[in-house]
Amino acid sequence: MNASSPEPEPGPEPIPVTRDVDHGTAKLLPDVDRRRAWLLTVDGAPQSYVDLDEPAHLEFEYARRLGHVLDCLGDEGAPLDVLHLGGGALTLPRYVAATRPGSRQDVVEADRGLLALVAEHLPVPDDAGVVVHGGDARAWLEAAPDACVDVLVGDVFGGSRVPAHLTTLAYARQAARVLRPGGTYAANLADGAPFAFLRPQLATFAAVFPNVALVAEPAVLRGRRFGNAVLLASREELEVAELARRTARDAFPARVEHGAALRRFVGEAKPVADADAVPSPEPPGGSFSVG
Repeated sequence: MNASSPEPEPGPEPIPVTRDVDHGTAKLLPDVDRRRAWLLTVDGAPQSYVDLDEPAHLEFEYARRLGHVLDCLGDEGAPLDVLHLGGGALTLPRYVAATRPGSRQDVVEADRGLLALVAEHLPVPDDAGVVVHGGDARAWLEAAPDACVDVLVGDVFGGSRVPAHLTTLAYARQAARVLRPGGTYAANLADGAPFAFLRPQLATFAAVFPNVALVAEPAVLRGRRFGNAVLLASREELEVAELARRTARDAFPARVEHGAALRRFVGEAKPVADADAVPSPEPPGGSFSVG
């Protein structure tokens, strides 16, 4: 009987990495429960969570909801052309590459120091179809060709706030321009009651796209706590029924608002002009901070 092979020696324990980047201090913190998983924070605010061994694993609630949105688009597993505004540690591009092989993805991130940190410690495989660009999200969007992508994901935060220039009617029109006729816009936003930021955002995109929906935790929608909400917009009907089923049975259940219920939520809010734009509100009491 042959002797069994010895178990491989475990590698060294991963250690945190701290580096000053363009827009603050970034930290990569290893997850003690997952061997090659990392949390990225910038100035204490969580930005991304990546498991290098399981790129389809989505840890954050909002990322899981964006994952459900992506899963509901087109034929299951079929490749997509995706433009990501905001990069972080490239969680969603990794997810798309894993779940929809052959997809072509561009990522725009303003913080080049952060991109260098991620490329060094959490590299994306060369064959993943992901191309990363350093630059301002709106400027890059305005220079992009017409009808060039199936999906546009907006996940840009300066610290814990969405920058003002990515909240306006002119920005929404640029998003519509770069999307193909059946394309979908999906944005990660954050707000709390009385939703002075979120309601005008919905009004802004409803002025450009005939179909708009919102995905959020019921406690956030009821104004009980500050939190993330995913805004969806498309020229064609959104797959709200399937999306609602997926988000309702998630480990972090959410609700999909659309149609008349969403119009009631928006109320008398008006679209946002460039001259009136403000960033999303500062989260109260360090809602999203860690450590």
